[in-house]
Amino acid sequence: MQLSDEYLTQHATLVANLGIAIPNYDRRKLEVGIVHLGLGAFHRSHQAVFNEEVLNLTGDLRWGICAVAFSNEQLKNQINAQDGLYTNVRCGKEQNFQIVGCIKQALVASKQMQEILETLALPSVKLVSLTVTEKGYCLNEAGELDINSANVQHDIKHVLEPKTAIGILVAGFYVRFLKSQSAFNVIACDNLPHNGDKLKKATVALANEIRPELARWIEANAHFPNTMVDCITPKTEVTTVSAVETNCRFNDSVPVQREPFAQWVIEDIPGIERPQWEKAGVTFTSDVAGFEKAKLRILNGTHSALAYIGSLLSIDTVYNAINNTQIKAFISGLLEHEIIPSIDAPVGLDLADYAKAILERYDNPSIRHLLNQIAADGSIKIPVRTLEPIKENLATGRSIERLSIVVAAWIRFIVSSVEQQTEISDPKKQQMQVVVRGFSGDSKQDVAAFLSIEGIVEKDLLANPKFVDSVVQAYSEIDSFLASLANTQL
Repeated sequence: MQLSDEYLTQHATLVANLGIAIPNYDRRKLEVGIVHLGLGAFHRSHQAVFNEEVLNLTGDLRWGICAVAFSNEQLKNQINAQDGLYTNVRCGKEQNFQIVGCIKQALVASKQMQEILETLALPSVKLVSLTVTEKGYCLNEAGELDINSANVQHDIKHVLEPKTAIGILVAGFYVRFLKSQSAFNVIACDNLPHNGDKLKKATVALANEIRPELARWIEANAHFPNTMVDCITPKTEVTTVSAVETNCRFNDSVPVQREPFAQWVIEDIPGIERPQWEKAGVTFTSDVAGFEKAKLRILNGTHSALAYIGSLLSIDTVYNAINNTQIKAFISGLLEHEIIPSIDAPVGLDLADYAKAILERYDNPSIRHLLNQIAADGSIKIPVRTLEPIKENLATGRSIERLSIVVAAWIRFIVSSVEQQTEISDPKKQQMQVVVRGFSGDSKQDVAAFLSIEGIVEKDLLANPKFVDSVVQAYSEIDSFLASLANTQL
């Protein structure tokens, strides 16, 4: 049978005996208190699961979710056909199954904008959350709203028929503004540093193009807390659907799979009406930036190191890379000597324990996290994940030897891609290809040329001979370094 309210009602005993967690609140009385923009796997494996935990713990039924897909009408239909229910599969040494029930309704922006705006105008709606990519913020290279974007121009001219996520926020605010209702608050759920600040700036800028008075009202009345999120959520595979059917005895068209670990850090702004997420393990803090830096360097920084080193050794996943004895030893040394010392620990976070937990997360055979995906967009990732700690370590006299190896591995990865004529997924791929094709074989000249590609290395760092010499040294020895790592499985 298909998962639905009817199925749960008829088979509650069977589901309980199978050890499957189910909603313990009355879903019929659930109100829509949150509108979420971006009905994808990450929302359903992360924020919705935290929300579900609060509903189960507190029974506060004000916080049901109306989830909005931007264009995926099939997903919207599948969710609604299951009465908003779906299965969250935690994949660790064992699989654990949970039926999540906090989504009350799903809509699709490309077809149901009027219904979305009507929902955003409901007095019960206190929060709008969203999971979008950085492109969804509609920012230009200067970090300002891209007024010249065709979609932004459309949203300015057709405020109640928006095409962008920012436009939907502004339209929602506009409807409430016209009705003299209170503003909702907005919670971004993505990896963009200072996401709340950037989202508010873009939203106010768009509103100002439409009606300056609306912009001032949003500025004065709506909060956009900064956040940090973390939970590896691979794409749902056919095997996930089969695992649910086998273990749960029902069919689920839209299950999600994720690692057991999940983290959500939200800027603590007094007065925001919200679920008691702290009861589910969400961290509220005045130092979101500290948690962002820790994640960016310890998790994302070692991800990049694994991606380039592992890919050069023809290793395909994070799990397989961390199960190379010498790679794991290198990553451990990188963390201990050059990454953790570059971070001021925020209150409530033990950096050594956090790093240990991340290495344990990597060693999860159930999560197939592909290195070639992590390796994409290095010209965006390496500056913040690797070059920033290098800069800080140089300023304080700490070692940069291992971080330089990561930079060298990245360059060697690009060189290998050019030589093998494989696709380079990077916004600066054309510049990279031109520079690499001009390599002479002289490490000093080649590294200098690559690092001089505009927009990768800050001028002050590029002018530091200790940095350049360290990367040149690492690059000249990278093939020997890689050879030393080969064929050393745990």
